[in-house]
Amino acid sequence: MAELKGDEHVYDLYTGTGTIANFIAGQAKKVIGLEYVAAAIEDAKANSKLNHITNTEFYAGDMKDLLTDDFLSQHRKPDTIITDPPRAGMHEDVTNMLLKVAPKRIVYVSCNAATQARDLKILAEKYHITAVQAVDMFPQTTHVENVARLDLTV
Repeated sequence: MAELKGDEHVYDLYTGTGTIANFIAGQAKKVIGLEYVAAAIEDAKANSKLNHITNTEFYAGDMKDLLTDDFLSQHRKPDTIITDPPRAGMHEDVTNMLLKVAPKRIVYVSCNAATQARDLKILAEKYHITAVQAVDMFPQTTHVENVARLDLTV
């Protein structure tokens, strides 16, 4: 759904142990993963090393405090952002920063359709949804992952 071209810089927000970041690393120039849980970031780094992936970087901290103008100036503005936030969705500061950064594309993975809809409504200021796919990763439960692709309209 991200359709990376190989020369793109990608940010993977709420990266966890770096599963998505490491999976897409072969299709991107650079992938930067951000995550609140420091132990998960250590695992993400170990996963990159174990898989001989050299174009990833991982940083631990609160997303609203990590994703700042200073961070962006040090690490380059992303062409694509992939975000997979917790059930509570993204903090308002994070959605506002996404609007400010305005990457060409955002891929939003969510396990909570209500908070995803709330966040997508905010992002609709500059983005339009070009694809949506529900994925039943939890059979025989009411939980569904939903993936939405947003493309910049401005």
